[in-house]
Amino acid sequence: MRTLDKIIEGSSRLARGKRLQAFTELQAKVIDTQQKVKLADIQIEQLNRTKKHAHLTDTEIMTLVDETNMYEGVGRMFILQSKEVIHNQLLEKQKIAEEKIKELEQKKSYLERSVKEAEDNIREMLMARRAQ
Repeated sequence: MRTLDKIIEGSSRLARGKRLQAFTELQAKVIDTQQKVKLADIQIEQLNRTKKHAHLTDTEIMTLVDETNMYEGVGRMFILQSKEVIHNQLLEKQKIAEEKIKELEQKKSYLERSVKEAEDNIREMLMARRAQ
């Protein structure tokens, strides 16, 4: 009888250890995913600023006469460009920023679902533990 008690006690310790390991892994996953969500938010903010800057610059450029000399900064020098070229570059910059924002928002949505799922799993584990 004592041997059976020892086997049961040992198996319950093993199960407890596995639950604890699963719990800590889920906690680590939640923390990591929340950090990724915050990073995505920061990147989205930066891209929105870039998009707004390009839009405002383009708005100002469009008020100028077509023959106005415009210079594009390249490294430590400036290159003479036509108004149309600068306008197209700014539109492209806005378009790229918008595409990246959409990608990041999709990624953020996925990460938020992942966090919610992991938190639900943690709650289930805690409820199961209390039920025992």
